Amino acid sequence: MALRLATAAGVVALALSLTACQDGSMGGGVPLRALTPVPAKTLALMAQKGMSANDPILIRAYKKEAEMEVWKRGTNGQYALLKTFPICRWSGQLGPKTKQGDRQAPEGFYTVTPGQMNPNSSYYLSFDTGYPNNYDRANGRTGNYIMVHGTCSSSGCFAMTDESMGELYALARDSFAGGQRAFQFQSYPFRMTAQNFAKYRNDPNAPFWKNLKEGSDYFEALREEPRVNVCGTRYVFGGQDVAAGSCSPKVDTLVAEKRAKDNHDIAELVAKGTPATRVVYDDGGQNPVFRPQAPASTLAFANLTKKDEPEAPYDPKEYARHHLGEVSRPESLAAGEREVEVDAKGRPVMLAAAEAPIPTKAAAAVLKAGSDKTKPGSVVAKTNAAPEPLKPATPARIMVADADVDSPSYTKVLGSLLTGKASPTPAADAATIPAAAAAAPETIQPAPKSGKATHTAHAITVPTVTGAVGQKAKVAAEPAKAGKPPAAKAVPAKEATAKDGLVKDGTAKATPKL
Repeated sequence: MALRLATAAGVVALALSLTACQDGSMGGGVPLRALTPVPAKTLALMAQKGMSANDPILIRAYKKEAEMEVWKRGTNGQYALLKTFPICRWSGQLGPKTKQGDRQAPEGFYTVTPGQMNPNSSYYLSFDTGYPNNYDRANGRTGNYIMVHGTCSSSGCFAMTDESMGELYALARDSFAGGQRAFQFQSYPFRMTAQNFAKYRNDPNAPFWKNLKEGSDYFEALREEPRVNVCGTRYVFGGQDVAAGSCSPKVDTLVAEKRAKDNHDIAELVAKGTPATRVVYDDGGQNPVFRPQAPASTLAFANLTKKDEPEAPYDPKEYARHHLGEVSRPESLAAGEREVEVDAKGRPVMLAAAEAPIPTKAAAAVLKAGSDKTKPGSVVAKTNAAPEPLKPATPARIMVADADVDSPSYTKVLGSLLTGKASPTPAADAATIPAAAAAAPETIQPAPKSGKATHTAHAITVPTVTGAVGQKAKVAAEPAKAGKPPAAKAVPAKEATAKDGLVKDGTAKATPKL
């Protein structure tokens, strides 16, 4: 019997050892990469800033800047910035995650416990952000397994390089070993500055972002981790009163002063004419440090000409030499981000091309001839004044149909305007022309005395042609009267807007869960 027990124990031990060899792990199935110590360079940085490896941490992520910060709490109870890591890949658009499969990386305040750390991740190492939290559930949001992981591939996660992820994992592991029960993970669309809020004030997500800024203001003013509660469908931030369940917490004086200053700065920037914009991505972005770098000679010249740019918190050369492996949807990254001006309702507003196409064949013939002569049978209005020289047409203003929060629909609306591509079948949510206007022949109206082109919201206005030639073109385009030969055939409205076709957005392929 003893021999059988010994044999069984040997078999189990052999099985464990074989498993360890196959996945590069030690006893207990923990991979060696999960036990890698914090790099000596980072430990030296801690010593320089008066920190220790076991001090509690807090992590902040910013999508637009594609950066992730690690903060450590000192003996005084306040947090100080330890190190900033560039994010290799995030997917979706600026804005919160709302449903399963939308490729959105979440935004909000989350809690990460030791049980959410995954040493056996398929993507090197990872930890679960904690999405959905109580706020997400209160707002009916769905989805799960939203991670911070290695491997530069994302379908709703924050993807880091393997080396960066190994360091993040080690920092969290050591803080748990020091007694921290959980760390706070703060995820933002961008840095919560007055400049950014002035720019993105008309974005549909602006009210949600203002709510996030309340928590950010608490942390930045006091350097303390804000206590987080959910009242109704809003976040509530503060100290012990929030922890006790208060939905109307007392606002610290330093926090109130920061909010007042930021609000003053935002109002001042808007008064100075800062345009309201919205950022559009094909599918997320990554930190510029991972893109091909300019030659050394170009960088040297740039350093001589640009003295006001802040120094990056990380060395581009250090990250540029890493092999990123398979990067998800590289074609989307190549397109980059585009900022689009929006109106007070968050709808895109764009300027048409300065040199608009000639709207009718009659006008084209007159312009080509360069004289007052016309074909036999056409009617020309007489004028005693000398013909005025042609003035450049004022760019017509285009108001595109309202775009909802769904990022693929928003991309469809702006496809051709941003990329210049045309589609034979315009999308249903494109800018439309009223049916009556589309059915009737297009006419050219003489320019108003001010010389400015008029425009109407949600319709495409044809640029006007001023001067005597414009008067000729108008009369030539009128329907023929009884007993008179017809004028030159007018071009239907749909022909004048043939270049306004929109390109449909591609469907993202599903990415396996972590």
